Amino acid sequence: MAREEKCIYLDNNATTPTDPRVLDAMLPYFHTMPGNPSSIHAAGRKARQAVDSARGRVSALLGCRSDEIYFTSGGTESDNIAIKGTCFAQEERKKIITSSIEHHAVLTVCEYMQKFGYELVKVPVDRHGIVDLDFLNRAVDDHTLLVSIMHANNETGTIEPIQKIIEITRRHGAIFHTDAVQTVGKIPIDTNALMVDMLSLSGHKFYGPKGIGALYVRRGIRFDPLAHGGHHERSKRAGTENVPGIIGLGEACAIALNEMTAEELRLKALRDRLWQSIWEKIPKVSLNGHPTERLSGTLNFSVEYVEGESMLLKLDLEGICASSGSACTSGSLEASHVLVAMGIPHALAHGSLRFSLGRFNTEKDTDAVINVLPGIVEKLREISPLYQR
Repeated sequence: MAREEKCIYLDNNATTPTDPRVLDAMLPYFHTMPGNPSSIHAAGRKARQAVDSARGRVSALLGCRSDEIYFTSGGTESDNIAIKGTCFAQEERKKIITSSIEHHAVLTVCEYMQKFGYELVKVPVDRHGIVDLDFLNRAVDDHTLLVSIMHANNETGTIEPIQKIIEITRRHGAIFHTDAVQTVGKIPIDTNALMVDMLSLSGHKFYGPKGIGALYVRRGIRFDPLAHGGHHERSKRAGTENVPGIIGLGEACAIALNEMTAEELRLKALRDRLWQSIWEKIPKVSLNGHPTERLSGTLNFSVEYVEGESMLLKLDLEGICASSGSACTSGSLEASHVLVAMGIPHALAHGSLRFSLGRFNTEKDTDAVINVLPGIVEKLREISPLYQR
């Protein structure tokens, strides 16, 4: 078997490597502790206890009650349950509000609900990706059922003013949901202090396993299940629980609760050091996202006269994994809807790169980027018909 070459992984907003401590916690539940939590025998009771314990660890990270946590397969399912489930649970209000920079797990679902007679309003954002609060204030009315706006953007890392958004939402009795997939485990979140109604999270975004997530639902908020069958998750999500994944999510939450503050400071220093070097060594680059209200591990910037996917391919040849704001690498010729919504010209949006740093990155990794990226940009600009020195 060929040996897999080690890459420098700087795409942690897309997914993170599973922490070895998380894996160790999960392993027994694949083989030596195989019980179904719904079984009444000893193995089943042990599985149920482990699931309940993990639920408590998730709730501890979010500052909520454990019975407000519902396990799902990940952020996308959580978003679907929050939006569709809320709509299907009532018939009175028919207006949904979201932002123009949401993840497609929210945008596509909101657009889908238009088939059922729901009005959809998308709130614009400013140059830094912050939602227009004045627009939102005008848009929310007594017909509004749900406002769904992300906590932080997956491409730029910009953190939204959730508290102010919720204050506007509550004036008209609307329900507020946030896709917090990029923030849970990275920055402190207290659902009680925020008074958020629903919140989505995904384990693989903060060193847990893939295929597991959760939806926080504040007590008293009604929502219909999307999957019907058994009485799992208090009759809100039918299907045998993913016990190993749940255990892994609980462990990831416990680690984040203990290490998050120090890690946030470490990543911010690493990110700022990387950006400073790029700014000094590569002319005509511009930062995308808010300069301060931004996740500590996210750096998104545009390089003039160069396509993002070309830089990505060159970086990949150097063993560096990153991503681009351009969707070209996924088969589309359109620029990132997030960057375009922020008012960034298409040419610059196509020339964007995102480095998202994580728990296992060091200065050595960012130094590798600095050693190769300036040369990559220079060579690509030499063949660009638009570039002028």
